[in-house]
Amino acid sequence: MNTKKNYKFYVLALIPFFIIVLLFEILPLINIVIESFSKRGGGFTIEHFVKIFSTRLYQQSIFNSLWISLFSAIVGIVIAFIAAKAMSNATPKIRSAFTSVLNITSNFAGVPLAFAFMILLGNVGILTLIGKNYGIDFLANFDLYTINGLLLTYIYFQIPLGTLLMLPIFAGLKKEWREAVGLLGGNSFHYWFKVAIPSLLPSILGTFSVLFANALAAYGTAYALLSNNISILPIRISQQFVGEVVQNQEFGCALSLVMMALMVISILITNKLQKKSGGVR
Repeated sequence: MNTKKNYKFYVLALIPFFIIVLLFEILPLINIVIESFSKRGGGFTIEHFVKIFSTRLYQQSIFNSLWISLFSAIVGIVIAFIAAKAMSNATPKIRSAFTSVLNITSNFAGVPLAFAFMILLGNVGILTLIGKNYGIDFLANFDLYTINGLLLTYIYFQIPLGTLLMLPIFAGLKKEWREAVGLLGGNSFHYWFKVAIPSLLPSILGTFSVLFANALAAYGTAYALLSNNISILPIRISQQFVGEVVQNQEFGCALSLVMMALMVISILITNKLQKKSGGVR
């Protein structure tokens, strides 16, 4: 009897969660799918998707979004792996302080991050002026308001998030494994590339999937930094809903559906790789 009562209590406690999911995720998703296949004024059409995949502007936005997401996720996860490995050997006090810093920096994104980079590396930024005054060419000539500058900002906010996600995975590495590799005549290279990294690979792939999706959907930083001067999917989607002259809600929903499809594909690929590496059964 107590078990049944507890079960009913937990179900009732979850009702608000299910209502939120229904109102803010499921119903909007259904609306996006319906609108993306709808004509203005009613009727079914696939013209929106034909336009997306046949127009140079939207082809470029898909390519740019994929390239920025992929590159920033790869660079971010490499640096995050090194940082997480370093912290796994630190004292609890240092690790706690480092985690606090990561929590702060991982939430420092969007418009504030773009303004911070403008202050540092903009046309009259602090580091830019230092580069000009002291003849440091890569600082003096760095153009923040290009895709390279955008990549730098994306990598910046990928690193703390990736490090936070990767910190716990090093607890799974056992000291006995390194000792066993040493007894068999192996060195650090054999340990990391034959034992440690293969065992961590499922978690690394899962983190990569999160970083890729995080960059693909990022909007605030790119818009504040470059406005409409760069073609990426989030900016093209926003243009369909906040246009000063014409709003094209149906086409915006189609672009949103394409972006969601790219995320789903990346997750499916990651899950497939995780199964091959033994991370998912």
